[in-house]
Amino acid sequence: MPVSATRPVVSDDGFDVLDACHRQMLFTLGKLSALITRLAGIGPDEEAQALAREVFDFFDTTVRRHHEDEERHVFPPLVAAGDPDTVQAVLRLAQDHDWLEEDWMELQPQLAAIAAGQAWCNVEVLRDGAAVFSALLHDHIALEESMIYPQARERLRERARCDMGREMAARRRAERQQGRRTAP
Repeated sequence: MPVSATRPVVSDDGFDVLDACHRQMLFTLGKLSALITRLAGIGPDEEAQALAREVFDFFDTTVRRHHEDEERHVFPPLVAAGDPDTVQAVLRLAQDHDWLEEDWMELQPQLAAIAAGQAWCNVEVLRDGAAVFSALLHDHIALEESMIYPQARERLRERARCDMGREMAARRRAERQQGRRTAP
């Protein structure tokens, strides 16, 4: 049975979770594109609000965790191995995380406003920002999947990949529990 683009993956291997998140990112970029098309044609109706909320929630939480996971578990062993081309690629990917965060910070208030039913969003500005964000994210994922993930999988034994997956799951569980305790 194929893995859903929106259903979390249950796996002990941390790379399965990272790979699934990449699929979710691409799927959610499609939702962002659909939202922009809808805004341009129909405006910020209830369906647009729901799409904006989904896109906002995903990129504001899941993607940030994903980047943290990579910076904790994937990048350090590759840098430690010392291969100059790999180190350069990892440094580029870490810089991409910063650029993606900056791009997201430009999109975030517009999506939050749409999700809240406010109509002040400039669709052309949103479209342009989304295009930059999407292009960088596509390039970023392509480099990770073609070079970095295969090398990291090779370096990390099965046990280390399982430990990575368990740590990632535990951190997410703790965040959810903390969120429940602070929710009104």
